[in-house]
Amino acid sequence: MQTFDLEAQGLRALNAALHALKGQTNMTAWEVVNPRGAHAIAAGVDALVDVTVRGSTGYYCAGMNKLATIRVKGSAGPGVAENMMSGTVIIDGDASQYAGATGRGGLLVIKGNASSRCGISMKGIDIVVHGSIGHMSAFMAQSGNLVVLGDAGDALGDSLYEARIFVRGRVKSLGADCIEKEMRDEHYAALEDLLRRGEADAKARPEEFRRYGSARKLYTFNIDNASSY
Repeated sequence: MQTFDLEAQGLRALNAALHALKGQTNMTAWEVVNPRGAHAIAAGVDALVDVTVRGSTGYYCAGMNKLATIRVKGSAGPGVAENMMSGTVIIDGDASQYAGATGRGGLLVIKGNASSRCGISMKGIDIVVHGSIGHMSAFMAQSGNLVVLGDAGDALGDSLYEARIFVRGRVKSLGADCIEKEMRDEHYAALEDLLRRGEADAKARPEEFRRYGSARKLYTFNIDNASSY
């Protein structure tokens, strides 16, 4: 275990050390102490490492993550896991605005609530929120899955493309071109897997959720090109 005191050693030194972990490394377990809400902690990591942050973080924690597993033992500021490519990011507390924005892959787990614009313009990321989400979540979401065990705010899925949204609680309102859709067997199976990977399978069952998706009226949809959206 590599223990890094952010207060004593500084953010630039932490990220430089993590960025240097290219290819094979035996320095796979990292612990960051005294984060004190610092911004961009563990941003741009591109290695198979496990990073645990002992406390809350500022904006863009784990941004552009690739391959790494990053755990925040607290809450996260705006833009956590923004433009994430792969790997796993787990937030034990709440997340501020636009969590997982533009994410292209990997899994983001938020064990508390997420604020507005969660999953905005998501492009393949999977997001599991144990609590509720704020307004305009999944705005212009293109692909991937957003799972919400709690409630959703106004304008859910506004201008949605082909991302899938699963909500167990109440939805305050749906955004433009977002509609409720049938839950079929493949959706129950996918949701069961997401709940398991998101450490939420003990809290909810797939049968308790409703699915939302695009009505496909705001853009030119062709079933033969569905994988390209």
